[in-house]
Amino acid sequence: MTSRQVLTVSELTAMVRASLETDFAEVWLEGEISNLRAPGSGHLYCTLKDQTSQIRAVIFRSAAVRLRFGLEEGLQVVAKGRLSVYEPRGEYQVILDYLEPKGRGALQLAFEQLKRRLEDEGLFDVEGKQSLPAFPRTVGIVTSPTGAAVRDLITVLR
Repeated sequence: MTSRQVLTVSELTAMVRASLETDFAEVWLEGEISNLRAPGSGHLYCTLKDQTSQIRAVIFRSAAVRLRFGLEEGLQVVAKGRLSVYEPRGEYQVILDYLEPKGRGALQLAFEQLKRRLEDEGLFDVEGKQSLPAFPRTVGIVTSPTGAAVRDLITVLR
């Protein structure tokens, strides 16, 4: 009889993880964001999917804070990450460290998302606008104390 090597589930899972993390240390993916979750830890969890397949994805807080746009359900993205195995469940996943929206630039998307949020808050409604006084008594300027903007303001006021 031949001898057989018997592995525990944990041993096999660790071997699969080591293999995946070596062979897929950097992978670029294109897909649609779905099942987006943002718990209090600051990490983001979602599924990346296309027409026929899906993979669980994790964006750790350190990468999530670098996003220049907000992730949304249904958003098509191009993402870079690495494959790993979540050992307690024996499931493979992709750990993403870079994402960009497919088709639109990140700044354009961030602008559109901010504009939509401000519109939802009613900040662009005509009823909420106030006219400027003919002679303002107070003017605020945010700039460097030695910057050209503050010097220009002082010159104009004199």
